[in-house]
Amino acid sequence: MKAIMVVGTTSHAGKSTLVAALCRLFWRKGWLVTPFKGQNMALNAYVTSTGGEIGYAQAFQAWAAKTTPRVDMNPVLLKPQGNMTSQVIFQGYNVGVTNAQEYYQKYFDQGWEIVKESLASLSQEFDLVICEGAGSPAEINLKHRDLTNMRVATHLNADTILVADIERGGVFAHIVGTLALLEPQEKALIKGIVINKFRGDVSLLDSGIEWLEEYTGIPVLGVVPWFESELPSEDSLGLLERRSRKTEYDLHIKIIKLPRISNFTDFDPLETEHNLFIEYIEPHEEIGCPDAVIIPGTKTTITDLMVLEKTGMIKRIREYERAGGTVFGICGGYQMLGHKILDPENFEGSYPEREGIDLLPIETTLKPEKITRQREISANYPHRGFPVDGYEIHQGYTELIAPLVKQRKTKYMPLFDDPSLGLVNESLSVWGCYLHGIFDNGAWRRSWLNHLRHKRGLSSLPTGISNYRQQREELIDVLADYMEKYLDLSYFYSLGKK
Repeated sequence: MKAIMVVGTTSHAGKSTLVAALCRLFWRKGWLVTPFKGQNMALNAYVTSTGGEIGYAQAFQAWAAKTTPRVDMNPVLLKPQGNMTSQVIFQGYNVGVTNAQEYYQKYFDQGWEIVKESLASLSQEFDLVICEGAGSPAEINLKHRDLTNMRVATHLNADTILVADIERGGVFAHIVGTLALLEPQEKALIKGIVINKFRGDVSLLDSGIEWLEEYTGIPVLGVVPWFESELPSEDSLGLLERRSRKTEYDLHIKIIKLPRISNFTDFDPLETEHNLFIEYIEPHEEIGCPDAVIIPGTKTTITDLMVLEKTGMIKRIREYERAGGTVFGICGGYQMLGHKILDPENFEGSYPEREGIDLLPIETTLKPEKITRQREISANYPHRGFPVDGYEIHQGYTELIAPLVKQRKTKYMPLFDDPSLGLVNESLSVWGCYLHGIFDNGAWRRSWLNHLRHKRGLSSLPTGISNYRQQREELIDVLADYMEKYLDLSYFYSLGKK
């Protein structure tokens, strides 16, 4: 199996994006290509067809490679959950919770064996692996226990691309410094440099690029201008770049940026709606009068719920809903909308129970056992009969509390054919569900947005549209064309001839 590695001078340099583009470009050349990231630390996760978790970025890259996401593409996934601890997931499944020191003592050697095992498995089916690094490959205090960057590149003898983010400033120092800190055998693998996220007149870089190539002996493959798109982000740092420039829109939805927000890729499909303005707000900010407020998923429901309480956001959410607003909670956000959250085994810490926002008559009990599975069901609301699909990732079981329903004298209806997946109240002002990817379903998404439009007296939008996966395909093709336009990839395209 031939191998290409993409590493970056910093976090958020554009590694995930470049790997996705390369996967599509090499697929077009006729390669059987797979993405790979040995170890990922991310809260945006995807559930494979076998029920295993991987980083969402690797699922996106698999779709770019026209293949099915599988756990071997991201064999080690760490999901931070506060107090300097992370959940450890090996080949899709949870094996424990640990802090950094214990992780390296207890899991590192096993993790490296799993990385090699997954690469060997992928090599049975694919003839090219395109690997993504993490952070920087030159963290000298971490290199001896790095399962992602040059250890993998060296193991595969991978031709490696170094990506630098010029938006951060100091791009030449970042590149030269990174190369200086690599071991000679590691530096020898670097076959090209990419300068990413450039704004302005590229000719101003000509003298710097000429110097860089002469100084390092490594060719600059190209300078990639800033790419405006709704690409998925691996972590919440990417939300800083999501400042919508829309000046004309019909609807305005605010999403609460929880401290430990997870799976905010759920909202990528909403970003593609031209008549909709999406805005992320901090827990301390005012809600105002948007058409809907969304409470997203979180890795630590109780801890983030306490933040909403401390900042006054719970009170503001209740007041907003009483004034006629629409509230939607997904996964952890759904749990928060309930009457109470119980944690009898102290799974999240030292709070055995916590009062919720109390907009739905449900009670959630957190459990160590995780539910991870893909789902195909039918929705009952806003209109009955829409087929939808998505996936569950949650630790907790949610139940309807019958006495509360009777006390409140209102109806609460199952949102889907499976009542355990979500609820909506009879006024359709409070929605909650466990289904990640709900907005990927084009007809259902438009139906829900039309519900909001009708409240404003606006006409309906067509619901006969494709699901988000079609828009995602178009986005990947645009991205691949864009990268190919600005990068000289001839050396890498010739790999099959060597």
